[in-house]
Amino acid sequence: MRIHIGSDHAGLDFKGKIVAHLQGQGHEVVDHGPHTFDPLDDYPVFCIPAAEAVAKDPESLGIVLGGSGNGEQIAANKVKGIRSALVWSKETAVLAREHNNANVISIGGRMHTEEFCLELVDTFIATPFPGDERHLRRINLLSKYEETGKI
Repeated sequence: MRIHIGSDHAGLDFKGKIVAHLQGQGHEVVDHGPHTFDPLDDYPVFCIPAAEAVAKDPESLGIVLGGSGNGEQIAANKVKGIRSALVWSKETAVLAREHNNANVISIGGRMHTEEFCLELVDTFIATPFPGDERHLRRINLLSKYEETGKI
C-alpha cells in the first residue's frame, strides 16, 4: 500500500521511525517532510501536501503527526476529500476506518510511546472500511457539504 506521511519538527524523528517500520512491512511510503529539523517550521506546509497526495490517490492512506496531532489533523482536514481522524487508542484507530472511512490519521508523538504509536499505525492500516449503509450515508453527507456548502 502507498502511504503518504507528513509532520512538523515535533514529529520529525518519530516520522523517520514510522517510515522505516512501514517500509519494513513492504509499504511504499512517500515522505512529504520535513527532512531536517527546524524548530520554527509550520505543520501545514508538510501535512497539507501529504493530505493532497492521499486525495489524488484514493487507494492510498496518510499519516500526519506532531506533538499533539491536533493541528496536523486540522490541516489535513482542510483538503477536499480527506477524512482525517486524531487517534489515541486502538479503538479510535479501528473506528476511524470502520465508521468514518478515514483516509488519514493524525498522531500526537509526544502523547504516547513509540511502540504504542506504531500499534496505532498498524491497526489503522489493517482495518478495512466495511461500507455499512449508515456510515456511507453520513460520509456522503459530509462530501455533499464539502461540495455544496449545504447538508
